[in-house]
Amino acid sequence: FTREGQNHTGLFSGTELLLRFKPLFLPLYCLLVAVAAVGNCFLLACISSDKKLHNATNFFIGNLAAGDLLMCLSCVPLTASYALGRGGWAFGRPLCHLVPLLQGATVVASALSLTAIAADRSQHRPPPLHHHHHHHHHHRRGLGSALWCLSLALAWPLPSFYTRYLDLRPSGLHLVVCEEFWPSSGHLRLLYSCFILTASYMIPLLSVSVSYCAISGSLRRHALPGETSRSQERWSRRRRKTFSLLVASVLAFALCWLPLQVLNLLLDLDPDFHITGKRYINLLQVCCHLVAMSSTCYNPFIYASLHSKVRQHLKGYLCYRRRRAAPREGGADVHGETLTSPCASSHTNVYGAVRRTPGSTPCPGRAGSPPGDGGPAVAVFTDDARR
Repeated sequence: FTREGQNHTGLFSGTELLLRFKPLFLPLYCLLVAVAAVGNCFLLACISSDKKLHNATNFFIGNLAAGDLLMCLSCVPLTASYALGRGGWAFGRPLCHLVPLLQGATVVASALSLTAIAADRSQHRPPPLHHHHHHHHHHRRGLGSALWCLSLALAWPLPSFYTRYLDLRPSGLHLVVCEEFWPSSGHLRLLYSCFILTASYMIPLLSVSVSYCAISGSLRRHALPGETSRSQERWSRRRRKTFSLLVASVLAFALCWLPLQVLNLLLDLDPDFHITGKRYINLLQVCCHLVAMSSTCYNPFIYASLHSKVRQHLKGYLCYRRRRAAPREGGADVHGETLTSPCASSHTNVYGAVRRTPGSTPCPGRAGSPPGDGGPAVAVFTDDARR
């Protein structure tokens, strides 16, 4: 976990201080994995099960969720166990090289996905009144595969050339080390850190800035009076919501990874720990790593707050759970079989379909729907929604 490998006197300093905080860090890591796994699985289920969400933007949102899920289920538990355990790396040589590769690839893939979302939204034009959007599933699959291949290629040098697995047990130390060991001379590690910092920060932030300028200019150019003014207004409103989601995702990603990236860059510039101190370096790295890994939790909450279709699926799931917990509520017969439910949705989704009968009570949060009508299922970011 510690990046410094050439200074043997300070390699394990601060370990005892870090272990004092293990009762605090361990529950936080467990909570992080649980929240990220549930949230991203739910988001992937919504996108994959609802055809109205099958567009380019939501494809890259699903790509982000898949990367976050991979990160929280593979990298986070193993890295936390290594950082907080006394025996060092306990998962063998192959995983010692695989975990850094996955972590680096998911970071780059997230940055590229955010960049792709920004590029996709900045190129959109207002559709005509009778526009029919044709999905290009094969093109998106190919683009997603290319994105992950590029991410793996950019993350490949670190685990391939500079990650070392050292078993110190034959020498009498009950310790196995899985660390980065860079050449003591030269600036190769500093260049690699600057490259990762640029790929994960500068490119997404620059793409969002360019997308904002393109969207603002497009909204002004296409704000024309006439028969399509109402359609143009709805289109503009959807684009603003999409851009709000994009900005929130980029800010969450950048702010979460900023402490760890800055600390790594600081260690590259100060290999002798004159600034941070050897005693506190392990504690600082675990804190920064925990903040960075928390980025896997935020995207489902961001999409649920800004995406009406995700909220609709969430309400359907909560109402489904309520019906399962209280089967006699909402119209059960003498044998206990539920016939109607006050929270039944009028559309089919991944959690099952139960239609409301006329006059039944609407589900909480749907006060705008008339009695007996589930209301239209409108996706904020669906390009082919009816105007």
